[in-house]
Amino acid sequence: MTESDSRDRRALLEREAELAAVDDALAALTGAGGPSHGGLLAIAGPAGLGKTTLLKEVRARAAARRCTVLSARGGEQEQQVAFHVARQLLQPRLAGGTDAEVRETLGSWYGIVGPALGLCTAEGPPPDPQGLRDGLDWVLTHLAVHLAPAVLVLDDAHWADPQSLSWLAAFAPRADELDLLIVVAYRPDELPAGADAFRGLPGRAGHRPIGLEPLTEAAIGRLVRQTLGEHADEAFCRESWAVTSGNPFEAVELTAKVHDRGLPPDATSAPLLRDLAAAVKGTGLIARLERLGPATVRLAWAAAVLGTEIQPALAATVAGLGREAAADCADRLREARILTGSRTLEFVHPLIATAVYRAIPDAVRVALHGQAAWAVVDAGLGPGAAARHLLETHPEGDPAVVHQLRAAAGEMLRAGAPEAARSHLARALREPPPANQRAAVLYELGCCSQLLEPSTTVNHLRAALEEPIDDPELRDDIHFRLSQSLAHSDRLSEAAEVVGHAARTATSARTRLRMQSEQFMWDAFRADEPDSPSRSRRLTRLADRLTGRDLTERYIIGLRAWDATLRGEHTSTVLRHAGRALEGGLPWAVDGRGFEVPVLVAMTYMYSDRPDRAEELFATGIADFERQGWRGAHLSFGYLLLGYVRYRGGRLAEAEELARDGLRLAERVGRGTPVQWYSVAVLIEILLARGRVDEATALAAEYAFREPFPAAVTFPDAQAVHGELLLARGLHREAAAVLSSVGRRLDPRGMRNPAWCPWQLDLALAEAHDAPLRARETALDAVTRARQFGADSAIGHALRVAAEVVDDNDEALKLLAEAVDRLSGSPSAYQLACALVAHGTALRRAGAGTAAAAELDRGLTAARRCGADGLADRALAEIAALVPRPAAPAAASGAGRPVG
Repeated sequence: MTESDSRDRRALLEREAELAAVDDALAALTGAGGPSHGGLLAIAGPAGLGKTTLLKEVRARAAARRCTVLSARGGEQEQQVAFHVARQLLQPRLAGGTDAEVRETLGSWYGIVGPALGLCTAEGPPPDPQGLRDGLDWVLTHLAVHLAPAVLVLDDAHWADPQSLSWLAAFAPRADELDLLIVVAYRPDELPAGADAFRGLPGRAGHRPIGLEPLTEAAIGRLVRQTLGEHADEAFCRESWAVTSGNPFEAVELTAKVHDRGLPPDATSAPLLRDLAAAVKGTGLIARLERLGPATVRLAWAAAVLGTEIQPALAATVAGLGREAAADCADRLREARILTGSRTLEFVHPLIATAVYRAIPDAVRVALHGQAAWAVVDAGLGPGAAARHLLETHPEGDPAVVHQLRAAAGEMLRAGAPEAARSHLARALREPPPANQRAAVLYELGCCSQLLEPSTTVNHLRAALEEPIDDPELRDDIHFRLSQSLAHSDRLSEAAEVVGHAARTATSARTRLRMQSEQFMWDAFRADEPDSPSRSRRLTRLADRLTGRDLTERYIIGLRAWDATLRGEHTSTVLRHAGRALEGGLPWAVDGRGFEVPVLVAMTYMYSDRPDRAEELFATGIADFERQGWRGAHLSFGYLLLGYVRYRGGRLAEAEELARDGLRLAERVGRGTPVQWYSVAVLIEILLARGRVDEATALAAEYAFREPFPAAVTFPDAQAVHGELLLARGLHREAAAVLSSVGRRLDPRGMRNPAWCPWQLDLALAEAHDAPLRARETALDAVTRARQFGADSAIGHALRVAAEVVDDNDEALKLLAEAVDRLSGSPSAYQLACALVAHGTALRRAGAGTAAAAELDRGLTAARRCGADGLADRALAEIAALVPRPAAPAAASGAGRPVG
């Protein structure tokens, strides 16, 4: 048995309950006595209570049961190295094969998780953080399945990098579904906020994390006698327990020192124990280190700065020692039980590493980090490894430092860690960079913050524009990013002004055109645009003369198609421009371009009764998002709008599922974001179509779906959906007020298409109770607008609502007959079901029972096929009203006479 093993065995005293929990968890994992399943086992305790020793025993027992062990350890000095823990866990299982083998293993996730795990360099736009976490989930799940049963062991989780820790905390609940046991150890008082999930997650069988307690006096006595002999007396053992407070690490080190000094373990040595114990930690440890000589101290300091898995040659370089001198110093540190290992060095315990690091004088520590940074660069370990040291140095205006930090930030951003990239660039800005690089650094800093804090990005990019900029392309990119960030902060008017100014001052015709396309787009989304008709005329003139030769021109043509949709131009015009926009390609996931225009073009097909084409485009776009690892707001928009397309086509159950997927993804992006407004609005419309008014009301209350609504134009229009919900709840006056407000907002802007926003139709239904003549006028105007647009679904919907508010039953029957005819030739199965039920109801009231029965049967079948349960119930009620009630039986002779 080695000295280390001996120490471990002594430190495992009084850990029977913990080891029993480990054995139970491993038995469940390996299927002993029943079906196999994994889970989480969390071990919490202050420093020195034996967490690391217990985890070493976990690994040994897991290996004995033929489990695959994935192991990692957080490091105090590596917390700022993004995915440091994830790399320790996953890279060894993936990096052994050729690049082709790794590609085959990871499949479509190769380009997303590969850079984060150090398996490849990043290409193309960076993934969003959520997409990367999804990729890491897939990799760990894949390994857990193929290497089952598997045990993942993470020591010192409180020092894990934030990216890895938040990923593992979110993944941990899924371990129950796999043959994967996750064992995590941490100091509870030092666990960062991002890992609070480990505190709240129950361990195996519903137990909370296992808390390690100090050893009792009896256990310390056993430990002392195992090392020093059974002759150690009670007074000595009792004092050993008192001076170490039952801390296993301190007790083991104390007995080692007593043994080294040859002290008798009896009452005569007991008074010396307090001083010996002090030498194990804090100032006593440092005093003991200093007695080993200046060169040895420098090597210990260098090791503390470098952190974990210390390369001896690198430590020697940082310490300024030759190879042989460094080897001699390392031997002395091993003999003093400060360092361990040979090919790589490690501190015997994190407590020792912390004490040594904190004992380094401030100025010396900063200098050592500076030396470590350049030693790491010279060793070819890359800017990312150097950056964590440069973050600890003082700004000196060194362009080389700025270069390394910018390079490291680029690596972090492409690897999916924008938070880490932001910290590197913020430090580069404080260096400071040369004047001619300051704008570029501010721009890069803004790009890192865009997904995290759009408002902060705005400040960085505005500051960048105030700096001297020699590169016109950089200036254009700053304007573009600034407009995006303003738009995503619901400041659309400012977004339009930024690119409008850039278009007016552009020196290049292509730049001017690109900025014009961005301005047209943000203006199209603005609810407060001052002169929408004028903008539409300018857009029409520009788009009609463009050929679509590049992406910018196709964006403008696509915006023309969308503008024609909003204004209610005929579908032939809309589809012609949409087709032109798609010629030559309109990709959804291009770095430096938004995805808004491709989405708008897809929506034009939906409103123009071409949902098949819309679905094709959304399927392509969603695949683009997933391929790039864009699984946050982008993917949420894709799913929920695909759900909206299916809602419009009458596939309500599928639509609800997709909309809920979109809302779930939007939740991960954050509450109050534009994508959440879209998600809630779409889901409310679907729930209302399915007849679940109470559920839609509860959803609106949960997400505060009420005024004030976003400043952006949305589809469906959020305020109009709010009015529709009020109408469904029977609040006619309130609904009329809200829907009238929608009309006052949209009509002056020329947005008159009831296919896009049927506010007039819902307003007519709301007005019918108190102002039937006005309701009729409103509905018939909507019919006129729908006919101008020419989509059968819009015309049929408008005709059906108009029939509900006219007084004349004959006129209503005529309108409903045309509505059924129009909708029968459209893809809108739900609106057809509504029209059939309404037509059957009107026929019943007119006394045409046979025709009514046939129409209601068709309506019932269509409603059930769509998943419109409320409509199906209404159809059944109307069918029941058609069946004549049986006559009451004649009274029998004597019936009714009182009894008795």
